[in-house]
Amino acid sequence: DNVIGRRNKGDEVDIPIETNDPSMDRRHCIINVKRNKGNGYIYTVRDNDSITGTFVMNEILGAKDRLRIEDGTVITLGATTLILHDVKE
Repeated sequence: DNVIGRRNKGDEVDIPIETNDPSMDRRHCIINVKRNKGNGYIYTVRDNDSITGTFVMNEILGAKDRLRIEDGTVITLGATTLILHDVKE
């Protein structure tokens, strides 16, 4: 699991994003990365009980939702938008 969030001194997140976006939580969402049988990767995202929610392709994730995402998926955290780019080996 990779915790994605706004960088803040003293907070532990795996992928800190340096931003002035106050609507992104310090520990906003979690992206899980696993290898599949074909040596590719499987990505899933879930909200981490954030205040503003996690949006995938403009659809908000529910509190218990875990959604599979792929190359090109747009993820919005507060006013910050990320695009997943799959690792090519």
